[in-house]
Amino acid sequence: MAKSPVNKYQIPYGQNPNPTPSTGIRTKKYALETKTYINLAMRQWFQKQWMWGFVPLGLLVGNVVLSLTVYPNWWIYLVVVLGAVLYVLFWGIQFTGVTQLEQNKPLFQRYSYEIDSRQILMRINAKEGGIIKWDMIQSVQKAKDAYVLMMGKYQFLYLPYSIFSSDNDLRFMDSLLRRKELLKDKP
Repeated sequence: MAKSPVNKYQIPYGQNPNPTPSTGIRTKKYALETKTYINLAMRQWFQKQWMWGFVPLGLLVGNVVLSLTVYPNWWIYLVVVLGAVLYVLFWGIQFTGVTQLEQNKPLFQRYSYEIDSRQILMRINAKEGGIIKWDMIQSVQKAKDAYVLMMGKYQFLYLPYSIFSSDNDLRFMDSLLRRKELLKDKP
């Protein structure tokens, strides 16, 4: 049988009479815009795939050499440029498609974040939300207007500075990320 309070002034069994205030950061609600996601994903893709730009460049240089010496042609220029443009366009369409899928709708919902040294709590409302442990964060980029917490290939949390309540919250976030060795000091 469960213990219950004897009178109405007694605190129920198992409840803490003095809840400790949160030692973390509470942010305003924020929803990631699809345009921001596409721009960040394309930027991350370019950073990882830039070396493949040398393939069409090499084909163009090779064709210039062949055109001047042995076999003059113009169609290879068109095919190489068209192939490179179509490849970039393909990835742009892929990232745009991610924003339209039903299974990815949670990426673009409005969340308020509660950040402390143990975890990042993403809340939709008082009863619904999710937890992201710090070991799931692989790296952090500090942009001019936001923190970008990388969790995997094209998966990230985008936390603009405007959702933080004060400069103290931003300084606490900086120190927290440095303690977790996710944000490096720039020399």
